[in-house]
Amino acid sequence: MEAPCNEIIGDIEDLISSQDITPHERYNNRKAIKIRVKKRQRREEVPEIPKSVMSNIPGTQTIYVKTWGCAHNSSDSEYMAGQLAAYGYSLTQEKDKADLWLLNSCTVKNPAEDHFRNEIDSAKRQGKHIVLAGCVPQGAPKASFFQGLSVIGVQQIDRVVEVVEETLKGNTVRLFATKKENGKKSGGASLLLPKVRRNPLIEIIAINTGCLNQCTYCKTKHARGDLGSYPPEEIIARARQAFQEGVVEIWLTSEDTGTYGRDIGTSLPALLWQLVKEIPEGCRLRLGMTNPPYILEHLDEMSKILNHPRVYSFLHVPVQSGSDSVLADMKREYCRDDFKNVVDFLQNRIPGMTIATDIICGFPTETETDFEDTLSLCAEYKFPNLFINQYFPRPGTPAARLPRIPAQDVKQRTKKLTDLFRSYQPYGHKMGEIQDVLVTEISHDKQYYVGHNKYYEQVLVPMDKDYMGKLVKVKIIETSKFSMISQPLDKMVAPGLSKPLAHGQISGVAEMGQASKLPYAIAALVFALLMRFIWLIL
Repeated sequence: MEAPCNEIIGDIEDLISSQDITPHERYNNRKAIKIRVKKRQRREEVPEIPKSVMSNIPGTQTIYVKTWGCAHNSSDSEYMAGQLAAYGYSLTQEKDKADLWLLNSCTVKNPAEDHFRNEIDSAKRQGKHIVLAGCVPQGAPKASFFQGLSVIGVQQIDRVVEVVEETLKGNTVRLFATKKENGKKSGGASLLLPKVRRNPLIEIIAINTGCLNQCTYCKTKHARGDLGSYPPEEIIARARQAFQEGVVEIWLTSEDTGTYGRDIGTSLPALLWQLVKEIPEGCRLRLGMTNPPYILEHLDEMSKILNHPRVYSFLHVPVQSGSDSVLADMKREYCRDDFKNVVDFLQNRIPGMTIATDIICGFPTETETDFEDTLSLCAEYKFPNLFINQYFPRPGTPAARLPRIPAQDVKQRTKKLTDLFRSYQPYGHKMGEIQDVLVTEISHDKQYYVGHNKYYEQVLVPMDKDYMGKLVKVKIIETSKFSMISQPLDKMVAPGLSKPLAHGQISGVAEMGQASKLPYAIAALVFALLMRFIWLIL
């Protein structure tokens, strides 16, 4: 089909006809025209910086940080958020308003990874810039669902500003390297980096990364690797700084705290004895998870430390199964009696000592007899904190190659163990007790403040702002399966060395308000435009 103008214009020259005036005639007719210079009116107001230009200035965008998984992951997110905020980026919990999503993942179980993948898909649909972190990409760097996206490895979190900045420019950055000192794996990024605590009253300190086990079901080993411990002096310095910033509770975390120091010629008890000297009166320390093999040789010293008035008499020791056969197949490196020895020793030395543990139901080689062994172990100790998990095969692990138990059998075993757990009340005998409770959090239903007594048992107190961050003497007036409700008495102590940082304030860095940031942003813009102008005229 011919173009509609073909019959009128055959070529570009046809746009000028013979009847048109010539250029000479056109300009001759303008000799009498006087050119008058129009004076511009001076504008008083400063022009706004265009959003499109402003958004290209590093450190002016908004970042959403999402975290899955353990306390170690939470600590990593706090450090990444702190560095980004210190550089000038704004942090937000409203992900729809963010320019970039920083997603810190967990690879322990399938559901956590599924949520992570769903969040990536959501970010893509909304056209957000994305940076991935945590154990999922570190443990499987060639996975297809995050190809083309920026990734920051678990030991590279001190380079998060660089990764975010490049990602916002449209580039893809992938950092997976392991940090080493003197040729040996270290704990990771410095503990003295800026951070933004999720809870200004609680400091999470990762004392080491990785572990010494080779558990056949565990994917985390693929991500965190072998043991790498932080020097004691770095941990002590971090704790000291935290208390100076108003923190009242410290959590020590890692993939296995019991292995701390074996790679650098020290031990967990040696570290803890140094730390308790730094804990102010009324503040407390919570020790994170330890596997049975690495705590057995330290039981005597650990019982003394866990009995210290500034240390919670609480320990998370995951047993995973009560069957020696299954434990061997899992390569857990201990037997049922080893675990019982840990529990019996600590509970005999420390009356009221809380032991939390984990169980995996439906490991591929678990028989009904094996499961009954697990059931009897849990019935014997009636653990107040029992974390029950169905077995999930994690890609790349030895156990994933084994034939699976029928799903229905796994569900039945899980239900049977859950019914046992629900059958007893761990706190009923504590009605009427007078306890000292350190209040640090808000309950999930937003109806109470949450505190913990010496045994790290959850105690709810009324939502009076005067109680938050305080050591409060209370009377237990009601108990339930998971907590106790209390009535505060007159005595209340403020244990912190100073007022806690505001929510979102950067630890270890003097904050710069938004108003004071703007001149720097404008100066950076003017400088960029000036350089652009010079480049054009040269």
